Amino acid sequence: MKKTCLTIVLSAVITFGMTAEEHKTDTDMNENPFFTEYATPFAVPPFDKIRIEHYKPAFLRGMEEHKKEIDAIIKNTASPDFENTIVALDRCGRLFRNVSSVFYGLNSANTSGEMQTLNRELSPLTSKHSDDIMLNKKLFDKVKYVYERRNDANLNREQRKLLEETYKDFVRNGANLSEEKQNRLRELNSRISLLQLTFGQNMLKETNDFRLIIDKREDLSGLPPSLINVAADEAKAAGMEGKWIFTLHNPSIMPFLQFSDKRELREKIFLGYLNRGNNNNDADNKETVKQLVGLRLEKARLMGYDNYASFALENRMAKNEKNVYKLLDDVWAPALAKAKEEAADLQAVMTKEGIAGELKGWDWRYYNEKVKKEKYDIDENEIRPYFKLENVLEGLFYVVKRLYNISFTELKDIPKPHGEAMAFECKNADGSHRGVLYMDFFPRASKRGGAWCGTYRTQTYKDGKRVSPVVTIVCNFTKPSAGLPALLSIDEAETMFHEFGHALHNFFKDVHYYGVSSVPRDFVELPSQVMEHWVLEPEVLKVYANHYQTGEIIPEALVRKIDSSSKYGQGFATAEYLQASFLDMDYHVLKEIPKSFDIPTFESKSMNSRNALSQIPPRYRTTYFNHTMGGGYTAGYYSYMWSEVLDADAFEAFKETGDIFDAKTAEKFRDFILTPGSIDDATDMYKNFRGKEPGIEPLLKNRGLVFEN
Repeated sequence: MKKTCLTIVLSAVITFGMTAEEHKTDTDMNENPFFTEYATPFAVPPFDKIRIEHYKPAFLRGMEEHKKEIDAIIKNTASPDFENTIVALDRCGRLFRNVSSVFYGLNSANTSGEMQTLNRELSPLTSKHSDDIMLNKKLFDKVKYVYERRNDANLNREQRKLLEETYKDFVRNGANLSEEKQNRLRELNSRISLLQLTFGQNMLKETNDFRLIIDKREDLSGLPPSLINVAADEAKAAGMEGKWIFTLHNPSIMPFLQFSDKRELREKIFLGYLNRGNNNNDADNKETVKQLVGLRLEKARLMGYDNYASFALENRMAKNEKNVYKLLDDVWAPALAKAKEEAADLQAVMTKEGIAGELKGWDWRYYNEKVKKEKYDIDENEIRPYFKLENVLEGLFYVVKRLYNISFTELKDIPKPHGEAMAFECKNADGSHRGVLYMDFFPRASKRGGAWCGTYRTQTYKDGKRVSPVVTIVCNFTKPSAGLPALLSIDEAETMFHEFGHALHNFFKDVHYYGVSSVPRDFVELPSQVMEHWVLEPEVLKVYANHYQTGEIIPEALVRKIDSSSKYGQGFATAEYLQASFLDMDYHVLKEIPKSFDIPTFESKSMNSRNALSQIPPRYRTTYFNHTMGGGYTAGYYSYMWSEVLDADAFEAFKETGDIFDAKTAEKFRDFILTPGSIDDATDMYKNFRGKEPGIEPLLKNRGLVFEN
């Protein structure tokens, strides 16, 4: 995601309005934390000492050092070989890597106006820096020389994969293009990078700017006390004590839509959510999307592909757009049928209550809750008291202890990326250190929406010794308020387990080179999604689902209700996800940009062509679809469904043993899925674990989209 030597750096310095001499003295070496080894527990970044003024000099020096290391590889007069070219290239850029991991990690989790401005300044520089490496002919000639002699090099499996991936990276980044085309590629990369950044900043602004302010207590009808208390805290913080503020952050808007009896207020907040980036203001994203889609298509064509999806999918498990659409289509038909059944249920209740007219998008979650209560006698407000955040975390630690025999101990005296974050040491069975984990749970204006897992240091080896990872999980969960602890929804509990699966992938990965560290995009969600299966297992619920007031273990009758109702609403959930996946693909399979490229019209055509229900918009509409327009999951949002085929089948492997904690199955999953990085082909990794190709049937059963015999 973040791209990663002297004449070029001087030009970067001029861009920042600094002379070379100013660059040397701007921040004293002993004062800038990035310029020395981290003298912190487990060598984590010294977050408490890093200030905004440290980043720019560290980026500049990091790029300068990186270029010098590249220069040394090029000037080496020895015949190019695996060690002096491929390994040397993989190892260089340490300072640039260190500052990038901290800056971009914090820019997502705790940004500021200053950080966003600096990010816009850095974007063209880091894009140029990456291109200067990947388009360096002399460097590529050395890489190519080693690659063409790979069969004579006596390389082990990991080394051979690093060599192959390094060569492919150069080719896919334009090393074989003519000088004229390389120059255009540089322009495209720089503009795409800046537009993706602009999209994300606009989305954050639009999310933070909307507030539904309520000043009459009767307008809170139906809302749970915990949500009302958080809204009161929001209002008090905004200087409006005595009122209530609801926002577009998920812990606020989703329960509001689920429980508010005030239909006109549900409509107002729903439309505010749907129209982010589509308000014809200074944060409107429609023009940004137009430019992005066009520039990505031009880049793909420059690289010799018909469309951007073909370019993006080449290195993934799916391989091509035909395979992606087949998967999405196979699930779409039963999902749409199920969604129509659900819509009829909701419409019936709505009509019964005397509400005239057709079911709308802002009615779905509200009446879905009522139908579930009527059908299954279950209410989310009855469940939440058993899902106190600290208890869910305890249950999560219990599961990974049983599966992989690792433990997590809280670290108090350690620098943290934010004051609200918690830190833990991950330990092996023998008590030895495996890594550090940060967890940051609650929403704030400085944090982007959603949940994610990243690293401040990825696992590798140095001088033959394992370098342990520093991993971070960032979420936007329901806050504690007014004497109430943070009580999670089932969805939030599943999110915690999901992101922890990514963390486990980072903790167990055991590779010697950065270049074989990352797995394909449509494989990366397997380790996370498989963890969700343990959340509601009765054996696990008995461990952690204790009432926050009484300590009572969740009653078996309530567990049965949760289980029996778990598949209700999957038509909606699956349809909204698939619509976003279709939308992502539809933009990126374009072979030419329409003359009249109207974004709302394109989106409507994408949905209407599949007979989507008007009450179910895509999970992410175009103007706030950061997964694809912000980069990362471009032509790749389908990956969650692709990985779900794998994770549903993988959990079957545990169930088939009769023990969801079966030690041998867990060991195989760890050895074949979590440990190898990308040393092995992703398809081979799965078959090594499962012994066969995965099928789609477990996914359809898990989502209740087929009838079980």
